[in-house]
Amino acid sequence: MSLRGNFDLALASDWEYDGDFFDLIVDEAQLLGLSTVVIWPADLAETSQAFRDGTLNFRVLFDRAASAAPEFAELQSLARGRERLILDPMENLRWASDKATMHLEFLSAGLLAPYTVILSPFRTSPDPGISADDLAPLGRPFYVKPANTTGGSLGVVHDAETLADVELARRTYPDDKYLLQERVVPRERDGRRFWFRGFWSYGFVQAAWWDDRTHLYTELTPADVAADGLEPLFDIVRRIAAICRLGFFSTEVALDGRGRFVVVDYVNEACDMRLQSCHADGVPDTIVRTVARRLAGHVRERLARSGGFSTEGGEK
Repeated sequence: MSLRGNFDLALASDWEYDGDFFDLIVDEAQLLGLSTVVIWPADLAETSQAFRDGTLNFRVLFDRAASAAPEFAELQSLARGRERLILDPMENLRWASDKATMHLEFLSAGLLAPYTVILSPFRTSPDPGISADDLAPLGRPFYVKPANTTGGSLGVVHDAETLADVELARRTYPDDKYLLQERVVPRERDGRRFWFRGFWSYGFVQAAWWDDRTHLYTELTPADVAADGLEPLFDIVRRIAAICRLGFFSTEVALDGRGRFVVVDYVNEACDMRLQSCHADGVPDTIVRTVARRLAGHVRERLARSGGFSTEGGEK
């Protein structure tokens, strides 16, 4: 990789499985006349130095690493200092990834979420301030989730039953808030669970069936949407986009046995975009390709509109 020159779009990641996703973005960007540079961990130190020196320049940064890999945060800080456009900046990611904040924001916006009890961090409040009776509305078993520690169900207890289970979980990440959350049971028909993952990419909504037990996707067709009355799913994703302030994210929504659409996993700000054609539990290829196309188109539109540099975040 050349670490010299001027580029329209820089793509940064610390996850090897982003390779196919980035290849699609690069292809879509090239079709729009945009130049790209991809930054992996092995390139980071040299890239950051070249950016400081001015031998490498980019106008837009799509950063998939900084929220989980602190060593990438410096690159985003440098980009901000040079007033580059960042998709999505760290402050937006922190806001959207806080499950406790999103839960309250969703309720205020009239979105239906699971019954939830929010607890302060163990470090500041060792006493949870609840009794066994307070757990009754959650049902058994229930989830215990850290509010800010995200990625691959990290830290999530799926089968909590007692206060002792809650206390043990809270000690895992003592500086994090925790959510105690009821288990939503989706409608089932012909072996299919009515659980969906919605994707928002720069003003556009896509959705797929997603089995919460097997983690496998199935294409959601227009016929499915019409037959099962799933149109509200798309509106829910649009409403979440207005709340979370991100240009790109996914969310999980279940249709329960009472016919209610419940947002069961709020905002996934670091979507797993592995291709289904390469990984059994990957995202349908059509969705990944469309996200890549939307991202490239968004970059071209913003650069054409601004004619310069910006630090603005995602779609509002």
